[in-house]
Amino acid sequence: MSDKMFCNQCQETAGGKGCTVKGVCGKTAEVANRQDDLIYATEVLSTVTTQCRAEGIGLSSVGMSKNLDRLITRNLFMTITNANFDLNAIGRAVDETNDAAEELSKMVGAPLPAEAPAPRGSIDPDVQSLRDLILYGLKGLAAYLYHANQLGYEEPAADLFIQATLAKLIDEEEVSVEKLTALALETGKFGVDVMALLDKANTKTFGDPEVTTVKLGVGNRPGILISGHDFNDLKQLLDQTVDSGVDVYTHGEMLPAHYYPALKKYPHLVGNYGNAWWQQKTEFKAFNGAILLTTNCLVPPDKSYIDRVFTTGAVGFDGCVHIDEAEDGSKDFTPLIECAKKCASPTELETGSIVGGFAHVQALKFAGKIIEAVKSGAIKKFVVMAGCDGRMKSRKYYADFAQALPKDTVILTAGCAKYKYIKLPLGDIGGIPRVLDAGQCNDSYSLVLIALALRDAFGLDDVNQLPVAYNIAWYEQKAVIVLLALLYLGVKNIHLGPTLPAFLSPNVASVLVKNFGIGTISTVEDDIKSMI
Repeated sequence: MSDKMFCNQCQETAGGKGCTVKGVCGKTAEVANRQDDLIYATEVLSTVTTQCRAEGIGLSSVGMSKNLDRLITRNLFMTITNANFDLNAIGRAVDETNDAAEELSKMVGAPLPAEAPAPRGSIDPDVQSLRDLILYGLKGLAAYLYHANQLGYEEPAADLFIQATLAKLIDEEEVSVEKLTALALETGKFGVDVMALLDKANTKTFGDPEVTTVKLGVGNRPGILISGHDFNDLKQLLDQTVDSGVDVYTHGEMLPAHYYPALKKYPHLVGNYGNAWWQQKTEFKAFNGAILLTTNCLVPPDKSYIDRVFTTGAVGFDGCVHIDEAEDGSKDFTPLIECAKKCASPTELETGSIVGGFAHVQALKFAGKIIEAVKSGAIKKFVVMAGCDGRMKSRKYYADFAQALPKDTVILTAGCAKYKYIKLPLGDIGGIPRVLDAGQCNDSYSLVLIALALRDAFGLDDVNQLPVAYNIAWYEQKAVIVLLALLYLGVKNIHLGPTLPAFLSPNVASVLVKNFGIGTISTVEDDIKSMI
């Protein structure tokens, strides 16, 4: 296996160009290259499934449809930044995928692609850039689809699109910039559809989010800290820890679980611990108890607490116990719970509380009040500050920007970017909090619905006529699908930071700037002037 790699999919990629020796995320070159193998194997399998469908051969007729759709979705999710560092787990996924492609190929007489894809550097840089943009968008799309699937919700059209698009990415005839640009926007279309599906899955399963005050302190009982995005995992964990003497705390993107009626009803779901994903090494050590990673956001664990870290789903790390899923979708968290019972209670990091739960149903209950506040001039501007947090010191910009905003502005947020400002004392406007947290990164869909409702309420033709500015922080591939979804919906003049993606070639970036007004951030003072 080569000791060299190339990965440019996250915002922190080395030198703003690409990681070539070891990932900034912590993955080795060996893991990175094996992930590339998994992507190629998934593209090959998708070529066969797509050809079967084109010829009218239903995958269900050979007994493989649902399993293959789920396999492909999981594979893409495993390669998202900070998801799976386990070389053996990735290798098993490669073998499983190759075996499935060969089996299906023999069953239906569909040949496998004969040659490996052309290496990077031998392809037109604009074509490579658009291929990367689409692939990374598909990874984010697959992550959201995976969560909906876990709750029993399917979107067959999205599965077909993902597989057909993966097939196009290794088809030498599908290389024109024009075709790929259109395909990127179509990826955004399916981003909207799948975020809507996940919103439906979450709300139908757990109820509509409610405005909720979330405790930040700790109790004196042993605890389990659950991080990531998968509410289904949390629900199973809460059921299995009733009367166990163990408290459950959320971390990072799991914070919005407190907003859902079916989850907040558990008295031993006691609060949120810590901040965004990148502070794990300090916060996981201080937590003292057992830790469960349900999705990406894993930072390679320090040896001082690795024996308390458990993974599940698409997440993996060598040295951590992995909780597998049974055939019926259930998971046995007994090893995690027994570990927690032997641990000390968490070390308190902070006290107080934060308020959230302003997804579209709750936010629109405020619609009349918000519209009146806009008409009266009490609210002059909304700023969408959704997205991801990260390690770079330059991200302090987002806290400074939030604090510098005029008092007549309201922040609409979703994702872990909110940890830069949700705990700041920014106050309210006539009872409307100046930070309205819709939830996880996928709940950017809620922010879109809120904007569309405001557009209709004011009788406008175009969402871009609203007094809304977009200052979005990005880090990984779920932010890429959110961006493509916004572009598909026609949202313009998005400021993306702290830097533009390294995978955008100068020409592709120029097209985004010209057609959509995409820009990056500068200084707080200058951006306040230009946006507000």
